[in-house]
Amino acid sequence: MLTARQRLAALLVLLAALLAPLPAHAADQAVPRNPVVFVHGYNADPGVWGSLRGKLRAAGYPDAELFSWGYDTHQSVNEVLSGRLSSYVDQVRAQTGADRVDLVAHSFGSLVTRWYVKFGGGTATVGRWASLAGPNHGTSTAWACALWDQACRDMTPGSWVVSRLAEGDETPGSVAYATFWSNCDEVINPDGSVALSGAVNTAVGCLKHNDLLGDDGVAQGVRAFLGS
Repeated sequence: MLTARQRLAALLVLLAALLAPLPAHAADQAVPRNPVVFVHGYNADPGVWGSLRGKLRAAGYPDAELFSWGYDTHQSVNEVLSGRLSSYVDQVRAQTGADRVDLVAHSFGSLVTRWYVKFGGGTATVGRWASLAGPNHGTSTAWACALWDQACRDMTPGSWVVSRLAEGDETPGSVAYATFWSNCDEVINPDGSVALSGAVNTAVGCLKHNDLLGDDGVAQGVRAFLGS
């Protein structure tokens, strides 16, 4: 039979176990991390994400949670590409068992992903959306190829795609939104085209358009946003 002192000691051990913080792996299991889908920009391919993927792996993301979607960047945002992205996101969700994904887009990929979120059902399947140097309100440099290329027409200021995305709420649903923009971007003109009402808009300093893909400061900002 336990003495009063032994019963008290056993009770204290039990209380300490109940009040102890969860191990890191248990906390991760309790709050699952969304897989990340990277969407490249115009005239690019999934290889542009090598640096940022590596930095996310170093931060604890396994390869099984990192996906890079490749697509023909000369097609229409609304008529073709958004639907194909939707199918890809569904494949990622089925493969990982995740309810939602996080989207990280560069340049033209920002319009494709925004259309999917706003008009393609993405508010129910996307947790976080991040845009690096996206022509979210159009860029005048797209006029250089608009005559023969549908994607360039979609990126011009005042295009049907840009105008529809700007109607009403630019950042709809419960999705968290972030943009990263440079005041030395030679592709996005004006620089302010990137920022969205309702998003966390971050100026990254004087970086060229493609330099945002490999910059350490941008990578830190993206990691912090995905972990928020």
